[in-house]
Amino acid sequence: MRRAGLPLRWSEHAHGARGFTLVEVLVALTILSVIAVMTWRGIAIMTAAQQRTQAYTDDVLALQAGLQQWQADLDAMMTWPQAGDAAASAARSLAWDGRVLRITRGVTGNAGAGVQVVAWSRSSRSGAWRRWQSAPVRTQSAWYAAWQAAERWGESGAPEAGLDGRSGSSASAAVTVTYASDWRLHYFQRNAWSNPLSSSGGGGSPGQDEQMQALPDAVRLLISLAPGQAIAGAISLDWVRPDLGGAR
Repeated sequence: MRRAGLPLRWSEHAHGARGFTLVEVLVALTILSVIAVMTWRGIAIMTAAQQRTQAYTDDVLALQAGLQQWQADLDAMMTWPQAGDAAASAARSLAWDGRVLRITRGVTGNAGAGVQVVAWSRSSRSGAWRRWQSAPVRTQSAWYAAWQAAERWGESGAPEAGLDGRSGSSASAAVTVTYASDWRLHYFQRNAWSNPLSSSGGGGSPGQDEQMQALPDAVRLLISLAPGQAIAGAISLDWVRPDLGGAR
């Protein structure tokens, strides 16, 4: 019984500790939401940075592998027997028309497998700097078919059936190395660098022209990489004949 006129009081021990109010709960939830948003934003930024780094690394490795393949193709370039015409023999080993570079090279690791025709070209539409190779060939007719197919590929960029010179076979391969706005070649001949497209027919003597058309002692690749890639700008890469200074 309580006395009349006295207020009813609840003992602290009777109802226990006081709980959170609705305002306190809302404030806590707001703080947690802000922390969660900041955490996810940080994760998204780190993920994007990781993806950019991976893309940069992939571009660099692809370019590095492509340039190494370029040098390997020239290192393995075949020297045809000279049947009284050095310029004609050289033209079957290395031919550059300002758009497509064609190389006749040996098959790496298997000297008895024949030869391959390799072509390097830049697509005028996409700017892709690409490499194409035929399947190994063993006959003159098969080589000539692959040699002509490489030129057509450089013009169209699309593989064709029978690119290796054998009927019904399409065991060739093409790959994009990088993207470029321009590329040029210079040859080192007669102790000087020159544009191979203007080396002959420039009023020199027939002996000079024939010498300029022979296999060069070195090849300089000048390529302007398209912007937006891991590496952009101009790159110059020199290749020197492995047998330069020795017996040829």
